[in-house]
Amino acid sequence: MANNGTAPRTIDLRSDTLTKPTDAMRRAMAEAEVGDDVYGEDPTVNRLEETAARLMGKEAGLYVTSGTMGNLVSALSWCNRGDELVCGVDAHLLVNEMGAIATFGGVQMRALPNDHRGLMDPDDVELIVPPGGYFPRMALLTIENTNNRGNGAAYTVEQMRPLADVARANGMNVHMDGARIFNASVALGVPPSELASVADSVTFCLSKGLSAPVGSVVTGSSEFVARARRMRKMVGGGLRQAGVLAAAGLVALDTMVDRLADDHANAKRLAEGLARIPGFQVDPDTIETNIVYAELDDGDGPGTSARLKERGVLGNGRFNWVRFVPHYGITAEDIDEALDAIESTVKAGV
Repeated sequence: MANNGTAPRTIDLRSDTLTKPTDAMRRAMAEAEVGDDVYGEDPTVNRLEETAARLMGKEAGLYVTSGTMGNLVSALSWCNRGDELVCGVDAHLLVNEMGAIATFGGVQMRALPNDHRGLMDPDDVELIVPPGGYFPRMALLTIENTNNRGNGAAYTVEQMRPLADVARANGMNVHMDGARIFNASVALGVPPSELASVADSVTFCLSKGLSAPVGSVVTGSSEFVARARRMRKMVGGGLRQAGVLAAAGLVALDTMVDRLADDHANAKRLAEGLARIPGFQVDPDTIETNIVYAELDDGDGPGTSARLKERGVLGNGRFNWVRFVPHYGITAEDIDEALDAIESTVKAGV
């Protein structure tokens, strides 16, 4: 990538949250029919919630502002103060959601080891079940699909079912952090409802690969969603004329799901290129959806991401890795240009 004294064009691969709403979404937002959602009178929000519930094979849905809020109100709905939530040690709701569930819910988070794809071992869940006496009540097990830290691993029903079975056998409900469940659905070639069937509640994001500007949806039984709606209000998430945002979510669900395959192809293309660049450790065979974690021989994720930024490539660098996430608006040509810039950075030694 020649600079010629000018700033390089920026290729932003930090996250799929960087997607911009499509023209169709902007039109739908401008024309949305609205009402007061706290009274249940916003027709566009109601349509979004009904559509989301149907796609997940659940009875009801609840529009929330973010995936973090979705996971929070779900945990608050399933758990009492002093209860225990079980998750993988790399789970997003444990590592990246600022301790919200523990802070606002008084819920103890029990982190279990997970494999390189982020999946817990059902035997480990069974081992921590208290024999009785003075132990926290194990109330909820969570599964993250796709799994962020697992290179966007997409779990099949067969892989998730043993976890769900051991949880229910021991009195726990099951919540799925399905922020990118549509990525898993496209990658595996199965409807999202099939993947959601293992869980009692599912949260998914509209504002990542689906490109809507704001929002997530929580789905589950009517009884569960009624509890979650109260919790949403409690944490300040009661929405009024939210149809102007929900309208974009409806367009996203109707038009943006199938194209996720393009992001997956670009992630694979990126991983294959990174695997050929000295200093970057990536196994392209582990890339199933749109997330690529590249481990670094020098162990300097922040430093590497800073050097790449100078060359016009943005990635999230932490610890000994840099994460790249192709998304809507990123083309195969952008991936090739980014790889050229990364290789030039390595060769320049800057």
